[in-house]
Amino acid sequence: MTDNAAQLASASYRLAALDQDFLLSDSMRGVRFLLEYAKPEEALRAWGVASTIVVFGSARVREDGPGDQPRWYAEARAFGRLASSRGGALLSSEGARENVIATGGGPGVMEAVNRGARDAGAPSVGFNISLPLEQQPNPYITPELCFRFHYFAMRKMHLAMRTKALVVFPGGFGTLDELFEILTLRQTNKAPHIPVVLFDEAYWRRIVDFEALQEAGMIDAADLSLFRFAEHAEQAWSVLLDMGLKVGTQPDP
Repeated sequence: MTDNAAQLASASYRLAALDQDFLLSDSMRGVRFLLEYAKPEEALRAWGVASTIVVFGSARVREDGPGDQPRWYAEARAFGRLASSRGGALLSSEGARENVIATGGGPGVMEAVNRGARDAGAPSVGFNISLPLEQQPNPYITPELCFRFHYFAMRKMHLAMRTKALVVFPGGFGTLDELFEILTLRQTNKAPHIPVVLFDEAYWRRIVDFEALQEAGMIDAADLSLFRFAEHAEQAWSVLLDMGLKVGTQPDP
C-alpha cells in the first residue's frame, strides 16, 4: 500500500478553520475583519449590552500623577460609578443593559472609568488594541467583556456602533483621533445624534482652538454645538441628560 504521509502532512490538507498560516495570510484580511466584528458582537449580546457610554482619555494619566492627573483620574472614576448606577447598566427586568461604560481598555483614564463601573457593581467593556508596545487590559474591565483587536478600524466601529453618549477626558494623539472620528460622524450625519462632553474646558481650549476653525470657514458655527464642556462627574452627567441621553430601566428591587 502506498504511504500517504506526505499528503496528510501537507498544509493544503489542513482544515481551513484550523490553518493559522492560511487565516493570517493577506488574502484572508477580510475574513479577519469579519471575525473581529463577530466575536465581540456575540459576547455583548450575550451580556445584554444594548447601548454604551464611551469614555476616551489618556492612558498616561495616573491616580498619583503630577499636575491635574489625580483630579482627572478621580473624576473619571466618579463618572464611571454614577453613570453605571443611574444609566441602566445594571440588568433590568427586561434583560437589557443600557449605557454600559465602554473604554479603550487600557490604563489611565480608561482604568479609572472601568474602575468606577466596578465600584457600582456594574459590568463595563474594554476594547483593547494590539500595539508594538503591548497595551495590557486594566484589571477593572468585566473579564467576559474584555476584547482585543488587531485592526483600529474594527475597534473604532465597535466603540461607535452602540454608543449613546461620549465623554472625552484630556488626552493626546489617540484621544484626539477618537474624538474627531465621532465628531466627523455626527457632522456628516453618518451617526445618530449623541451627546458629546469634553471634560476640563481649559485643557481642551488650550489644545484645540475650535472657534478658529469656525472663523476660518473650516466648520460651520452649528458644529460648535456638537459638544459641550464639564468640570466634574456630576456636571458631565447632567450635561449628557440635558443633551438628550435616555436613561435605561433600573433593575427591580
